[in-house]
Amino acid sequence: MSLLMEGIVNILHWDVLLFLTFGTLLGIIIGSLPGLTSTMGVALMLPLTFGMDAVTGILLLIGVYFGSVYGGSLTAILINTPGTPASAATVIDGYPLTQKGKAQKALTVSTLSCAIGGLVSVIVLILVAPQLANCALKFSAPESFALALFGLSIVSSIAGDSLVKGLMAGTLGLLIASIGLDPIGGFPRFTFGMSELSSGINFIPIMIGLFAASEAFKSMEDIFTENKVKVTIDKVKLKWLEFKGLIGTILRSAGIGTFTGMVPGAGADIAAFVAYNEAKRFAKNKEEFGKGDLRGVAAPEAAGNSVTGGAMIPLLTLGIPGDAVTAVLLGALMVQGLQPGPMLFESNGPIVYTLFVGMLLANVLLLVFGLLGIRLFTKVLLIPQTILTPLILMLCVVGAYSLGNNYFDIVVMFIAGVVGYFFKRFKIPASPVILGLILGPMLESNFRRALVMSQGDLSIFYTRPITVVLLVIAVITLFTPLFSKKLFKKS
Repeated sequence: MSLLMEGIVNILHWDVLLFLTFGTLLGIIIGSLPGLTSTMGVALMLPLTFGMDAVTGILLLIGVYFGSVYGGSLTAILINTPGTPASAATVIDGYPLTQKGKAQKALTVSTLSCAIGGLVSVIVLILVAPQLANCALKFSAPESFALALFGLSIVSSIAGDSLVKGLMAGTLGLLIASIGLDPIGGFPRFTFGMSELSSGINFIPIMIGLFAASEAFKSMEDIFTENKVKVTIDKVKLKWLEFKGLIGTILRSAGIGTFTGMVPGAGADIAAFVAYNEAKRFAKNKEEFGKGDLRGVAAPEAAGNSVTGGAMIPLLTLGIPGDAVTAVLLGALMVQGLQPGPMLFESNGPIVYTLFVGMLLANVLLLVFGLLGIRLFTKVLLIPQTILTPLILMLCVVGAYSLGNNYFDIVVMFIAGVVGYFFKRFKIPASPVILGLILGPMLESNFRRALVMSQGDLSIFYTRPITVVLLVIAVITLFTPLFSKKLFKKS
């Protein structure tokens, strides 16, 4: 308790509060811009921390990290443009809410869910970090393969009205993910002699194209055909009874996100889709999902932001980064002379607890800025389509180019945009493509590593308890929506 009080005292210095606040605001802006991921934002700010003291520098980066995860939901909800990969799941119900005139209510749910999810994960980090980290250490290649397969099984839940179309879209994502160098042997696959394809196709330009550019193309069609859809902004605020009904979804999703964050290689994007699937599975009126259900916003946002605290657990207790962002934070900690691991709590206890308090405060700042800015954020809907559409396309181009500073990503983005436009015309869901792209490499590499571990013996997948449980859940998840629809039709 004395260390926690010391952390509270340390955080109250004006320079620490100033940089934490600045980092959170900057993170929200970075997260809302397509293509600028949390990893990129933290990496860009890293050099600025070299001249700062350890607490101020790390909390600046943590503010950017936490804020950027939340920021991705703003454009996802308002203009169908996921700012970060994790917010791709928020689009499914967030944008339909905007189309119904409930953007303000959707943003309120997103802000509250993010803040609560983040606070829950940091509290878990403070209370049970070492024990949970030991559990995450039991994840080897077979368990990671089963986790990826479980993530892919969610395709049946986000497929929309047609399971066949959803599976086709997910398969397309897996096929695109196989382009590039073989993860084990290192030989090229499906590159057709093009050097640009040797490192594979980054899923972020495809995500920008499928969601943002395709929406811009559709808006252009509406403008030229004079088929303009007027979007209204409902001034009705979120009611207490509505929020009360979301508390169970938020807490369950926060637990999913915290645990997912602890597993190395599993990030906020996986947690968001898994939480969305579980929210739909627990719902009585599943048919409302995908058409503008508040639970479809609360679940991915709570899970995505709770990954932040979960990913810090193996980083601080074992020195193992949970995702790409915490890998950058690992470097930042070492630059400041802090060696993550069990001895970090012994040798630098006051600093660690100051970081804990800073993480709690970052989520509070996120809540304050989010709620205060909702009216400002929704003003984007009042911009005429003739101005907003070119602006979205410009952001798409900038976001795609900023990844690797090459024009090939822009070409990929535009191709994905055209494909996404036809997806909309033929009512094919785009989310399964992104899910396949994200989980495909994780699925393949861990499957093959597991076979190398067992020398080709498949029994490794059904003799390990965690792997068996995840595989059983994956099968249940994949077929449950199919059986539910048949039972619903019979009744």
